[in-house]
Amino acid sequence: MREVRIHATAEVSSQAEVGPGSQIWNQSQVREGARIGSECILGKNVYIDLGVTIGNRTKIQNNVSVYHGVTIGDGVFIGPHVCFCNDELPRAITPDGQLKRDEDWTVGPITVRYGASIGAGSIILPNVTIGRFALIGAGSVVTRSAPDHALMYGNPAKVHGYVCQCGSRLDQPVVTDTNISGYCPGCKQSVTFEVTH
Repeated sequence: MREVRIHATAEVSSQAEVGPGSQIWNQSQVREGARIGSECILGKNVYIDLGVTIGNRTKIQNNVSVYHGVTIGDGVFIGPHVCFCNDELPRAITPDGQLKRDEDWTVGPITVRYGASIGAGSIILPNVTIGRFALIGAGSVVTRSAPDHALMYGNPAKVHGYVCQCGSRLDQPVVTDTNISGYCPGCKQSVTFEVTH
């Protein structure tokens, strides 16, 4: 059985699940109902909100905030200072001036699929899906879903090309409803990837 390593300063709820071989570093917090897969690394000062699901072999760098309603797949990389937002209409109070409670707002879910990468300092807004092996450039504000293998960046983030599983940008990609193909300069070969929906 691979040992779970939790730093002495980390705060992990007894109602959270942490898979074998995972590491949680200093000042991180994992809330109740969160599920973290095996062989994950959560860097310093990572916040995992209640009910969040994280797959296997996912790396979450320092100072990342993952709020309620987020589902992260296997093999995902999340760069430092990324923030996943879950409220499209954020307010501290109701229209009549009362402090908002849990039942006073609707969670906007976010899904990050297998092998995707999100660059440092990016902000992911509610109700989006980041596709398989998509690459979100550093400092992006993601307001719409990213297709599989898409290279997206900017504010708001837009598709600027497509990437291989290795992360290299494809030369002259051809995109259809069922697959993406092109030449990968990193792998030095032509590649074709099936598109999921």
